[in-house]
Formats: sequence, C-alpha cells, structure tokens
Amino acid sequence: MSTVLAGLRIVWVAVRQRSLNLFATVMLVVFGLGFVLAFVSGDPRFLLVKESFVTGAVGLTFLVTAAIGKRPLTLAARQSWSPGEAGVLAEEYRTDPAVRRGHRLASSVWGAVLVLEAAVRVPLIYLLPVDVMVGLSTAMLVAAFAGLGIWTVRWVARAQSRSAAAAS
Repeated sequence: MSTVLAGLRIVWVAVRQRSLNLFATVMLVVFGLGFVLAFVSGDPRFLLVKESFVTGAVGLTFLVTAAIGKRPLTLAARQSWSPGEAGVLAEEYRTDPAVRRGHRLASSVWGAVLVLEAAVRVPLIYLLPVDVMVGLSTAMLVAAFAGLGIWTVRWVARAQSRSAAAAS
C-alpha cells in the first residue's frame, strides 16, 4: 500500500511541478520491484537473489546516470534531501565543472560498488547454505552501504577542503 501511495505522490508532484523526482522514482521502482518479485517464487534462494537484482538495478541506475551526465543520481538524491536548495544545487551542477565531476565520480563509485556487491552475492547464495546467506546477505549489503557512506563523507570533505584552498 505504501508503494502505491508513494507512486501516486510522485505522479502528483511531477504533474504539479512539471518535473520528475529521479531519486524518488528510483526508490519507488526498488520497492515496487521487490514487492512484485516477492510473489514470483517461494524458493528461499530466489528471495535472496531478488535482493541482488534490486541492488544491481540501483547500481546500474547510478552508473547510467553518471554516464549520461545530465543529472547523476547523487545530484537527484541531494536535491531530494534538500528540496529548498534543489535549484541552487542544479545551478551549481550546471555551471561548476568540479561539481559535475564530483557527482559523476560519486555516482560511478556508488554504482560500481552496488553492482559488484550484487554480483558477488548471487553466486554465494547458491554456494552457501540458505541459513548462512540470510545473515551474510544482509551483512554484505550493510557493509556496502556503510563503506559507501564513509567514502562519500570523506571524499566530500576532501573536495571541500581542496575547493577552499583553491579559493584562498
């Protein structure tokens, strides 16, 4: 039900503002895909693999948006988290080559790590016992997101300090 309500809200905002919130749309697809795949099979291994499909799809979305370069998913996420600054963030992205490079790099790193995590997890699901993989699958995903979060915070801090040093 929450996925349907979120979808309706995304459509409502898109019609009202004449712009699609890319990050919200990706999250909606993730939840919707997970929901639909939950009904495909009762096999516990498939239920674990579906998580990898979703993670891999999100990773590919990060990579595609980085390659296209118009609006990387990291920019869309930042705009979603700071809606009052969305216009300023878009203008920075449009006018500052360093900001564009930063978002493309961050989206590429997030995409590559998520695709790699999903690619490693799938064979493990079929090689290890299900009860082991239930915990390990979650641990791998948490480790990937934690590592990406730490990398992002450190990378942004370094970029900001370089930018401040260059401005001095």
